[in-house]
Amino acid sequence: MFTGIVSDVGTIESVDTRGDTRVRIATAYDSATIDLGASIACSGVCLTVVDKGPGAGGAHWFAVDVSGETIARTADQWRIGQPLNLERAMKLGDELGGHIVTGHVDGVATVVDVRPDGDSYRVDFALPADLAPFVATKGSITVDGVSLTVNRVEDRGDVTQFSVNLIPHTQAVTTLGALAPEQRVNIEIDVLARYLQRMESYRGQSR
Repeated sequence: MFTGIVSDVGTIESVDTRGDTRVRIATAYDSATIDLGASIACSGVCLTVVDKGPGAGGAHWFAVDVSGETIARTADQWRIGQPLNLERAMKLGDELGGHIVTGHVDGVATVVDVRPDGDSYRVDFALPADLAPFVATKGSITVDGVSLTVNRVEDRGDVTQFSVNLIPHTQAVTTLGALAPEQRVNIEIDVLARYLQRMESYRGQSR
């Protein structure tokens, strides 16, 4: 379980395809504090640590195995040099600063526009049609592992767009400050919306 509050931006150091894809990620986390088998969200994707260690010059790293299914269903982020938003799993008693995030990506959205809005940036995304019912104005959404508030939702025929506001702090401490049009991002809808939709669907079938 995560909160969507990014605590480090790591960088992919190596990608080794051998069955599953082994990805090694440089991080500011002290590898001595990372347990093998621990979960770390990597730009919104919950992955299991399978190896770790200190690198040259005191740098640290951890490795994860990424399945073909995960690669097929997430944004184009599994390449050397790619920065990743990192968040370690919550511990009992941790502050819930964002919202409840599972690390299970529901789909991939595409950046439509990025424009200044005061000191912040307003970013518009095009959303897959199957996720449109789960996104609401002033609701929560996770974009590349970052908990954000939806400012606006607009349905345009078969296309739904939503917008978020990125304050300077979010731009500085996550990868979202570098978003550009046509870039693809991982989306996780609010888990509460997912269950409400399922309950509503079941209620309709039982009538």
